[in-house]
Amino acid sequence: MMTSAVNHYLGSSIGRKQLVAVTGLLLCGFLVGHLSGNFLLMVGPDAFNLYSHKLISLGALLWLIEAGLGLVFLVHLGLAIKLTIENKKARGVQKYAVKRNTGRGTTFMSATMPYTGLVLLVFIILHLMNLKFGAYYETTVGGVVMRDIYRTTMEYFANPVNVAWYVVAMVCAALHTAHGFASAFQSLGLNHGRYYPKIKLIGYVYAVAVGGGFAFLSVWAYLKGV
Repeated sequence: MMTSAVNHYLGSSIGRKQLVAVTGLLLCGFLVGHLSGNFLLMVGPDAFNLYSHKLISLGALLWLIEAGLGLVFLVHLGLAIKLTIENKKARGVQKYAVKRNTGRGTTFMSATMPYTGLVLLVFIILHLMNLKFGAYYETTVGGVVMRDIYRTTMEYFANPVNVAWYVVAMVCAALHTAHGFASAFQSLGLNHGRYYPKIKLIGYVYAVAVGGGFAFLSVWAYLKGV
């Protein structure tokens, strides 16, 4: 009975939209934590390296967290792609009619969601390759030998091409989350006329703060130099 109910839920458009919403909000929460840690770059090498080392020291727990985060991302990505394809098929012959009614809520942010999502997918892959699995250096902080991820990060942002790409990706992240944040609450049924405008405003503030924060750090690192 339970399995049947779960299969029915996952097989429905509403169920898939709600899962996209929940996974999207989880990823939004992760970005806040990730950005907070990245601001330690401005404190100095030791602070940033110690922060990274403490995470690495979690060992198996960190792997479990990363695996869970990866699963959340894959579910979000897979269901979002599926919904996009389904929506395009559903519109089909109604395409002309939809274009005539773009004033009913279609915005630049919502219309570009698939494209900004694709940019972010490419960004994440390159981000992992160049930073998490990038050049490996070691340093000693308080008598403890650890990875010098600060040096790896600063060397990456010493290249203006990398900084430009990072900023473009963060603009896409801001556009994606600005619409996705409010849309997630709407998919979960939290779209009452009294408070939904406030949710949209929070989404815009979140998008600017997070996207702008990451972009700012990349430019700061470039200007500071290695």
